[in-house]
Amino acid sequence: MLHRFFNYQLSPSAFIGFSWVYPLKLRMGDGSSIGDFNVAVNLDLITMGDFSSIGRSNWITGYPTLTSSSHFSHQPTRCAELLLGEHAAITKDHHIDATSCITIGSFSTVAGYRSQLLSHSIDLYMNRQHSDSITIGAYCFLGTNCVILGGSVLPDYSVLGASSLLNKRLIDSWCVYAGHPAKKVKEIDKQALFFSRTTGFVY
Repeated sequence: MLHRFFNYQLSPSAFIGFSWVYPLKLRMGDGSSIGDFNVAVNLDLITMGDFSSIGRSNWITGYPTLTSSSHFSHQPTRCAELLLGEHAAITKDHHIDATSCITIGSFSTVAGYRSQLLSHSIDLYMNRQHSDSITIGAYCFLGTNCVILGGSVLPDYSVLGASSLLNKRLIDSWCVYAGHPAKKVKEIDKQALFFSRTTGFVY
């Protein structure tokens, strides 16, 4: 039905559980999965790379571009998209606002519970809604209960500590970032096996 009536591009080995997943376009690669009790609406596109996963009870929403509303009219190139690389994972009970594009790189994990990725807010100076993209690099680990704001970048091979606030573009890879706002607290040993694994699932 999803292929025929919605023109979604789903691998035969992809899986969607008991969830309401209704973006304008949906692409799911081999072995990718969406668990139970997720809501994913008001998006232009969700792309899931091979073996990527969205766990359960996540709220994923945005503000689609094909609307006559004046919201975000000053951003004509904005895309309401969630893009997961291969083996990327979102666990459960997270809130993801993809009003602007959110990218989660290959082998990266949004772990734990209740993190918020918020790509839009009110521009107090201009008195209007404004959005900006969020980029999580490859082989990143986000601890539980983090807040990531629009315009933020977490570089490849990085850790964002539990309950941290990321509100800017970070640059240095192979670092642990933590705090309010997040700042570099230590370097990561490049021998740590999480950052060289070839399978996303961690036993």
